[in-house]
Amino acid sequence: MHELQQALDAARQRYVTANPKSREADKQAEQYLPGGNTRTVLYHDPFPLTMVQGEGPELVDLDGHRYVDFVGEFSAGLFGHSDARIKSAIHHALDHGIALGGVTRYERELARLLCERFPSLEQLRFCNSGTEAALMAITTARLVTGRDKVLVFNGAYHGGVVKFPTGLSRFNAPYDFVVADYNDVEGTAQLIRQIGDKLAAVMVEPILGAGGNIPGTRAFLETLRRASREVGALLIFDEVKTARLGPGGVQTLLDVTPDLTTLGKFIAGGLPTGAFGGSAELMACYNPKQEGASKHAGTFNNNVCSMAAGVVALGEVFTPQRAKEFFEWSEDYRQSFNAMFAEKSVPMVCNGLGSMFAIHFSAKPLERMTPRSPDCHLLNALLHMELLLDGVLICSRGDMFLSLPMNDTHLDRARNALMGFADRHQALIAAVVKG
Repeated sequence: MHELQQALDAARQRYVTANPKSREADKQAEQYLPGGNTRTVLYHDPFPLTMVQGEGPELVDLDGHRYVDFVGEFSAGLFGHSDARIKSAIHHALDHGIALGGVTRYERELARLLCERFPSLEQLRFCNSGTEAALMAITTARLVTGRDKVLVFNGAYHGGVVKFPTGLSRFNAPYDFVVADYNDVEGTAQLIRQIGDKLAAVMVEPILGAGGNIPGTRAFLETLRRASREVGALLIFDEVKTARLGPGGVQTLLDVTPDLTTLGKFIAGGLPTGAFGGSAELMACYNPKQEGASKHAGTFNNNVCSMAAGVVALGEVFTPQRAKEFFEWSEDYRQSFNAMFAEKSVPMVCNGLGSMFAIHFSAKPLERMTPRSPDCHLLNALLHMELLLDGVLICSRGDMFLSLPMNDTHLDRARNALMGFADRHQALIAAVVKG
């Protein structure tokens, strides 16, 4: 659509003009980093911003512009950028030694906090990221069951080498994956029965994060629970993102308990970590006090900074009660977007749950992954660019994450920016969605 491309070109030109220092920094970085970048998800045309400072829920870029941060480090930034209690915990840990090469009190306390919080966790082990947690959960399922096949879903992201944006990929770790369609209750149940005694695990995000923040229906997740148990496979919930939703993640909200759970993102207060766990019986395969136990290694699995930050983050800041309040507050805000779009009769929808959601150009919430038209991609790019120009930082694909230090002023800024976008481009949006 010519008018849409013109609007996007104009927004990008304003962006280039407003950000000369970020543009130059990106150009210089190309000498040492492919495309000037080391995280593909942070790249967008014509170049990404270079951030130099974060405070509370706000960021400042190299050109001095201040933004409300709704990228939220793709959910890891739950605590914002400067929580005093978390910073104090990190400083205290550093003062007593960085790499101790031994067991510390921090990992034991953080393990207790997590196991008391999530119904599926009796025992767990730490690793360095959500990606590692996914790989270790799959490995655990293969060890315990003696099987190899793993059922996953189109649009899922379980880490840098466990992702399925359009099905299978040679980029992934070489497990024997089978891909099904998310929220397809009957088709998935049939596929599980068909694979039968060759199936080690079903791995699922309770909300399809990178696929558009599409919530799994209760019927879908309950079917996965029932069908996997029938064939002797393990059900793995990837709650790396969704663990922030309420006191105990989606497994608590829907009362569906998996065999294994993976965690990461925010559980170390914004520092790198990951975790995987389940029943004591399943996790016994890693018990070094038992003969024949599997050896799970990782130099930084229990690094003192992440562990100490996590103890304070979950024990003092994001307590179960605070998590409950934050979920309710966030869900009200998400729903207010949908009410605003409906009042304006503009075909936009805010998909997701609580503090993690995504803006879609659609007349109704999405329950399935659907291919987007080229014009819809252009609309998404225009939304991203214009919100940046309004001082509202969102993910380039349309995701938005709320953080604990946000207040009504921050939320209103995003609401007003979205309202202005809908008003300016209502005719374009309607033409693209109708088309």
